[in-house]
Amino acid sequence: MIEAAGLRQIAGVRHGFFTRQGGHSQGLYASLNCGLGSNDDRAAVRRNRRSVAEAVGAEPANLITVHQLHSDIVIHATEPWDEDARPKGDAIVTRRPGIAAAILTADCAPVLMADTTVGIVAAAHAGWKGAIGRVLESTVDEIERLGGHRHHIVAAIGPAIGRAAYEVGEEFRDRFVASEPGNARFFIAADRPLHYRFDLQAYAAYRLEALGLKRVETIEACTYTEEQRFFSYRHATHRSEPDYGRQISVVMLEA
Repeated sequence: MIEAAGLRQIAGVRHGFFTRQGGHSQGLYASLNCGLGSNDDRAAVRRNRRSVAEAVGAEPANLITVHQLHSDIVIHATEPWDEDARPKGDAIVTRRPGIAAAILTADCAPVLMADTTVGIVAAAHAGWKGAIGRVLESTVDEIERLGGHRHHIVAAIGPAIGRAAYEVGEEFRDRFVASEPGNARFFIAADRPLHYRFDLQAYAAYRLEALGLKRVETIEACTYTEEQRFFSYRHATHRSEPDYGRQISVVMLEA
């Protein structure tokens, strides 16, 4: 479990960006696969999620995730839901102590947030589609709707695919530059012509900083290159593996 310094300093907030290590799954999913949408043994996934809940001090039934879509949909959680009744969305915001809001990733950027003056926390899934599609802005909007304020929000961006490993085509880059010309700075030329390397974490940090948050922190770790520590969708694809595990990132108000 990796902790962010800014979130760790907030009294009453528990959080963690979990790696793939320390679980019960086997094979492609070894070992802390928390993805209910994977083809892993469901009993092993449940044991893994129970271990994560215990690590942050939550009841296992209170560890909640959503059916992620790469959207800007934010779910306000007032009570836990059953694992087979997960709402569709890409962020969870809650002000209820004891609910562990969690996001699953395997290259996308997990973002955890907490308001330092009001008891509100959030977990967001920011892949490139979600980031450019304003999932982070929507999450901050929901925190404010519940009584928080962006100038009091501390955010941490967890491990994601690093720029050195994230090669994209010209159409991908053009979409970002068309959205905002300054986005060109998040791309550098790759070895192949008309290909670029994209810095997802830096782009997510820019979107958050532009909102005027109190603090934005980035955990410098690459899910693609650090294959012993993290699951990676792109790594699995390049190896023609049939499936991949998902690591989990969690934030919770202490009960």
